[in-house]
Amino acid sequence: MAKTEEKNKPSFIQRIGNFFKGIGRYFKNMWHELKKVTWPTKKDVLNYSLVVFAFMVVMGIIIGVIDFGSGELVKLIVSF
Repeated sequence: MAKTEEKNKPSFIQRIGNFFKGIGRYFKNMWHELKKVTWPTKKDVLNYSLVVFAFMVVMGIIIGVIDFGSGELVKLIVSF
């Protein structure tokens, strides 16, 4: 029984070859999937970037106001 298992077991060189074939297959499949992607246009990317930038500015102002207000509140409480 042990001899039949040894015959079916691939050699070290075959395992290395299979490993690199698997890596090659992975990148080939990845390339095919990337071809299917619908990429946004330059105008879309610009619009999305401006929306994100505006959101960051608004959130920065809101967080800044909350930070300033809570700092002043702590100063008021400590001064008593």
